Amino acid sequence: MSRLEELISRSQSGDREASELLVTENSGLIWSVAKRFLGRGTEADDLYQLGCLGFLKAVEGFDSEYGTQFSTYAVPKIAGEIRRFLRDDGAVKVSRSVKEQAAAIKSMRNQLTSILGREPSIQEISAQTGFSPEEIAMAEAATAATESIQRETGEDGFTLENIITDTESEETLVERISLRQAIGKLPEREGMVIRMRYFHGLTQERVARVLSVSQVQVSRIEKRALSDLRELLK
Repeated sequence: MSRLEELISRSQSGDREASELLVTENSGLIWSVAKRFLGRGTEADDLYQLGCLGFLKAVEGFDSEYGTQFSTYAVPKIAGEIRRFLRDDGAVKVSRSVKEQAAAIKSMRNQLTSILGREPSIQEISAQTGFSPEEIAMAEAATAATESIQRETGEDGFTLENIITDTESEETLVERISLRQAIGKLPEREGMVIRMRYFHGLTQERVARVLSVSQVQVSRIEKRALSDLRELLK
């Protein structure tokens, strides 16, 4: 087993040190992808942090049986995370062809899950759809739905929906222009924490690692952001 495979295995087993080593040793790869998105209204350091998030998601989901190198699998995951963040801000649009590709992949994933009685591998989906593992990863990363804003946080037990209203449906809330505008008015770091916590599903601990701050600081930033949102949405 190579050093990379060993670190990935350790990281997938919950070894934080291995995760940090992977990010450090692959910072060049992450930067090379992040730099593609310069000039779109987001600072380079923030793009890199988002790239780290995508990279860690690639680590979590990688399987050597995919039949592809880890870097080949990771690049679309890194790019997809950055694209999704920029798309939430209205800076990136997902093309119709990518949406159609993602829909076909989702449909085949559901069919295979029903037939096999388990989650299919990317190789199995690839064999049925004709899309390469890299194309599948890119399409799914680019069009992944945001986490439910009705999800309770593990630390405090409240939901983002509770801050806004207790009567509207999730779909309505996500589409509300006022919510998007309010998040956009938050200080940059507060807005990033809200997006990573509620729209990308990260724990406070993971957000802390991405932003290179303590979990206590993330908790404070989050609570301050939620308080600001309440005021903005009055």
